[in-house]
Amino acid sequence: MTLRLRLTLAVVALVAVALVVVDAATYVSLRSFLLDRVDQQLKDARVPIAKALSTGAGGPGSPFGDQSAGQSQIPPGTYGELRDATGAVLVGQSWAYSADEQPIPDLPESLPDAKDGETVLFSADAQERGDTRFRVLAQDFPQAGLTLVVAIPLSEVQETLARLLLIGALFTVAALVGLGALASWLVRRGLRPLEDMATTAGEIAAGDLSRRVEPAEDKTEVGRLGLALNAMLEQIEEAFEERRRSEEKLRRFLADASHELRTPLTSIRGYAEVFRRGAKDDPTDLETAMRRIEDESRRMGVLVDELLRLARLGEGREPERAPVDLARIVADVVSDAAVERPERTISVDAPEDLVLTGDEAQLHQVVANLVGNALRHTPPETPVVVRLRRVGDWAELEVADEGPGMAAEDAARVFEPFYRADKSRARETGGTGLGLAIVAAIVDEHGGTVTVETAPGAGATFRVRLPAADAAA
Repeated sequence: MTLRLRLTLAVVALVAVALVVVDAATYVSLRSFLLDRVDQQLKDARVPIAKALSTGAGGPGSPFGDQSAGQSQIPPGTYGELRDATGAVLVGQSWAYSADEQPIPDLPESLPDAKDGETVLFSADAQERGDTRFRVLAQDFPQAGLTLVVAIPLSEVQETLARLLLIGALFTVAALVGLGALASWLVRRGLRPLEDMATTAGEIAAGDLSRRVEPAEDKTEVGRLGLALNAMLEQIEEAFEERRRSEEKLRRFLADASHELRTPLTSIRGYAEVFRRGAKDDPTDLETAMRRIEDESRRMGVLVDELLRLARLGEGREPERAPVDLARIVADVVSDAAVERPERTISVDAPEDLVLTGDEAQLHQVVANLVGNALRHTPPETPVVVRLRRVGDWAELEVADEGPGMAAEDAARVFEPFYRADKSRARETGGTGLGLAIVAAIVDEHGGTVTVETAPGAGATFRVRLPAADAAA
């Protein structure tokens, strides 16, 4: 059973119960009112009927006056009789104002509690026409030893109540049919947004994550549901897009890693083949083959170590948290670079100390990779400047050079693993292509950012921002 049908049936059932209760209350109230009116007519007709019955056929000299007196107070079809103390009927008469035969009530021989001048009201059937009911009044006159019985037919009351039942039933059925149609239309109209949402959800389930449900507003319950669903769909779409980007990045990473590892492996395999074919008998060829195998093995080891380091950084593990003097790390890295490359000009602009919270080994690698990158990718005569300063709650490190710079498309991908801006640079001089990717991963785990400002012929400035010690606390 559909929700629409259940709601329609529920509304119709509730209204049906309400209408039946109203009909029943109306019937009971009207019946009580009509019976009270008949009872009042019985009481009003006692004196005229008693006068008429006490003279037999009526006429002058009657102890109760003329029979015609008060005749207008006797309703048509009224029956009256007088009984003696033994219950025997002395006289009985029907008052009819037409030629139609009037029914007579089937009265019991013993009237209920008609004594000591009390008035008793009860109901009785007709003697022959059983479909007619009477309302009966019995009053005892102990001084005269008589009992007066007055009965008025309930034909009009029964007809009125029967018509009320018929009208009530017809009205109830018509109201329920009309209400059912109206409720079905209203429910269908009210649930139409949900049906549209279901259709949209089916299209989304088929793969179209760009679809959004309507309506989406905060004025109605369905609209708020639409807002919630759209917010959820946006998150799902972003999650799928992020997964797609991650998968694409992983595929590219695996392809690049395989390519980078293939080169030293091919060299090792080639020199091993040269050794097997006879280089072992020639000392010069043997020395060359062994040296090249050792160099390629070392280079492959460096590449594997950096891949492992980058993988560990990507696991999301928290780095060690301890106070680190970044100014001392900068001084140490620059000193090491000056010893390794004395021909290069490296200047430092840094305070005596600048403490932040982090992993000292990882932060040392960030500075070393940036300085090494600048030295490796610029001509020998190009100066390199390392600046360190505090800017608000941040420690800001800059490594700038006046080298050839990079194009905007290269700068946008420079922190990707294995990406090289200079495609013609040999691997022997260009490194593994993982240095800046490791820098980005370490800085991200420390809650910082790394950016590059560059343009062709304008050099490059790598800027790292890390939370200072008091800001991190």
